[in-house]
Amino acid sequence: MQVILLQRVAKLGQMGEVVNVKDGYARNYLLPQGKALRANATNIKSFEAKKAQLEVHNLETKKEAEAVGAKLDGQSFVVIRSASDAGALYGSVTTRDAAEAATAAGFTVSRTQVVLDRPIKDLGLHTISVVLHPEVTVKVMINVARSVEEAELQASGKSIQELAAAADAAADFEIAELFDDIGGAASDDV
Repeated sequence: MQVILLQRVAKLGQMGEVVNVKDGYARNYLLPQGKALRANATNIKSFEAKKAQLEVHNLETKKEAEAVGAKLDGQSFVVIRSASDAGALYGSVTTRDAAEAATAAGFTVSRTQVVLDRPIKDLGLHTISVVLHPEVTVKVMINVARSVEEAELQASGKSIQELAAAADAAADFEIAELFDDIGGAASDDV
């Protein structure tokens, strides 16, 4: 199916281009979202009449997105989740969780604007993308932790797994020392 793009669509084309797409993609995504019109004579004439207005609207929304993007770029948000001792989450952090964390911090971000390259299923710092406008994308940091204190430790650059391993090593050393002392006391009695 041929459609006229009403805005820039990633990996498809710029505003005003007539492109061929699969029927399902057009019917289920592009047309209902208002990103495109069917390419027929009536719609082409209508688009040409509205083209200047659409371009002005696109520039305004792009400027607004760039202003918000300047404030949002590089921000860090904390998401508290339950996790195992090894750092694996019971579940995962979704686009909704990331959007809610950003909204709680005072930014207006919807879950459809958050892009996860892969599911977040472990504790730590994760970089994700937020698409504010088809031409404006910013990176933010999601700090996934079991508590606020743990999030502060991770933010300072310490890994929870490394701290847990150090605590286990210290506990093992204390146990070994205790057994050495008991072994020494037993040999004194003989």
